[in-house]
Amino acid sequence: MRRLKRNGARLSGLLLLVLTSFASLAQPSHTLMPVPAEMRWGTGRLSLKAPLKLQLESTADPAVAPAAARMLARLQGPAPARPAAGPVLQIRYGRVGQAEKFEEERYSLRVTPMGVTIDAPTSLGVLRAFATLEQLATTEKQLRYLPEVDIQDQPRFAWRGLLMDPARHFLPVAVIKRNLDAMAAVKLNVLHWHLSDDQGFRVESKVLPRLHEVGGADGYYTQEEVKEIIAYAAARGIRVLPEFDVPSHTTSWIAAYPRLASNDSTYGVYRSFRTSNIAIDPTKETTYTFLDSLFTEMTALFPDPYFHVGGDENDGRQWRRSPRIAAFMRAKGMVKADRKTVDKHQLQTYFNRRVLAMLQQRNKVMVGWDEILGPDLPKEIIIQSWRGKKWLVDAVKQGHPALLSEGYYLDLNYPAAAHYLPDPLPVGTTLTPAQQKLVLGGEAAMWSEFADSVIVDSRIWPRAAAVAERLWSPQAATQDVPDMYRRLNAVAGQLEAVGLQHRLAPERLLSQMAGPANLPALRTLAEVLEPVKEYKRHFQGMTYTPQTPLNRLVDAAPAESEVARRFGVLVDSVLASAATPPRPVYSVRQLAALRAQLLLWQTNDARLQTLLLLNTALREYAPLSTKLAAVAKVLLERLNQLQTDQTPSAAWLAGARATLDAAQAPAGQAELAIVKPARRLVGL
Repeated sequence: MRRLKRNGARLSGLLLLVLTSFASLAQPSHTLMPVPAEMRWGTGRLSLKAPLKLQLESTADPAVAPAAARMLARLQGPAPARPAAGPVLQIRYGRVGQAEKFEEERYSLRVTPMGVTIDAPTSLGVLRAFATLEQLATTEKQLRYLPEVDIQDQPRFAWRGLLMDPARHFLPVAVIKRNLDAMAAVKLNVLHWHLSDDQGFRVESKVLPRLHEVGGADGYYTQEEVKEIIAYAAARGIRVLPEFDVPSHTTSWIAAYPRLASNDSTYGVYRSFRTSNIAIDPTKETTYTFLDSLFTEMTALFPDPYFHVGGDENDGRQWRRSPRIAAFMRAKGMVKADRKTVDKHQLQTYFNRRVLAMLQQRNKVMVGWDEILGPDLPKEIIIQSWRGKKWLVDAVKQGHPALLSEGYYLDLNYPAAAHYLPDPLPVGTTLTPAQQKLVLGGEAAMWSEFADSVIVDSRIWPRAAAVAERLWSPQAATQDVPDMYRRLNAVAGQLEAVGLQHRLAPERLLSQMAGPANLPALRTLAEVLEPVKEYKRHFQGMTYTPQTPLNRLVDAAPAESEVARRFGVLVDSVLASAATPPRPVYSVRQLAALRAQLLLWQTNDARLQTLLLLNTALREYAPLSTKLAAVAKVLLERLNQLQTDQTPSAAWLAGARATLDAAQAPAGQAELAIVKPARRLVGL
């Protein structure tokens, strides 16, 4: 066993050396993300050995100087008490930018060997320039510098959001703050704060206190904490959009105030993550009195002019099954074309109009999910499309402003490329120029059924940066997926500097499971695992609630395995060499990298099995470790075939197919992420 550990360490070192050398062959000139609109690179550089001296030509926005201080501290460390004469960071802007009015975020950034100049129409542009400047910093042979560059930049879409969901798993203030810092680093500008759902109501209400006392028993934000977070976001040029989801997703409300129910049942706070199909009663005037009181309080607490009321996933079954509510619908003519069947959508539109009137009285613009869309819905309501682009297109064609979230659901555990390619306005869109103007932008969404305060960073980042680039950068500049991944990896490291725990928290979980001696072997397995995609964890033998600990190997595994992705890139490069006529010409470096990786995986199972079998929390993952070794054995055989120009026999291919088919099966709600590239290498 001791020899295997030494061999594993040697293989790891060889693999790291080969992959690093291979990756360094052709480094593009920047790691900026999002890509700026225009860049012109010089040949000089500005050394950061001497600290930059801040020169502000306007102090109209009190947020700029502290933001500059934070940026400079990360860029070059704490400023000396008596800074020596050095290069100047000169900042000029025209006026205070108001994010809630979608004011300009345009900026120009010039770095020369003499200093840095930032010019912007508003202070918002200055904040965005800071994010770019921080990404420009380069370290080479222990020397830190800024490359000479001239950047002209502005966002493609005005609304670039991230939804965070503390309703299912409460997320403390510190978690929200560090994610706001990360949002600012990649130029996202809207925090969509999903504050209520069946599982919880997360804001203190002084008017209706049982909402947070019952629905927030396991955590809620005081009103002072809400104000603190709003101020923290504003200082980073980020708006805070609150969401209080109605009429469905309100079981926690009904648990606190049973008079809201659509039937005579009583409910506790919902402890399942399945859709409850429970909704408040839209026919009672007391419901609207209640909502008027709540919205009066919450619209005053949240200064943003936009207010999200949800409206999703209400199938109307409680309304149809209630004789009283069904009679109300018939009396109001809310029936389908057969004039017999009650139409829940018409009742929800009636509800939406009542809610809209309350919000308009308080100068708020209403936002809702795409289920609320209908021909009679007032045009001023913003539609957020999550079920598909069809609803975004339908919304703008009906005259509604719209947002895209379909394709940007981070909780589905899709790779960054899957979130990078969807576009609110794709090439070839059939929308007219006027309709295109109604597409405000989009939002990445991180629903928290399987993400608590410990691992939520790792489920959002770095993949959210790919969505941020899609929404900020020019469409023509965002077509190169391999280069996106190169820059995403750099951004993942930079995000640690703002306090994210997307790498640290999973490593801590692994350490708790394995202990120091077994940590490298467990890490080798974990880094090629991914959680099963979409919401399959609900249907693989385990029932989850908000109280279920998220501390298993599936929770420490990355949402997208970077090791598996790089392995796939290496496989494809080898296969491309195999297609070289008249005979394949393989790169020694590529083959060495593949072989080193496969040997590491093949030998890792022997080092890990004792831990997996003796630790009851890890035992369910033992089959995946064994399958990883089996796949590696098959692929090593395939490498030998390629190098000796052998054609695999039918029997060998059948055995390889059986091994790869078995490796495809998940265990412990996790799956091996290397199976697809393995199939490509084998030719299956």
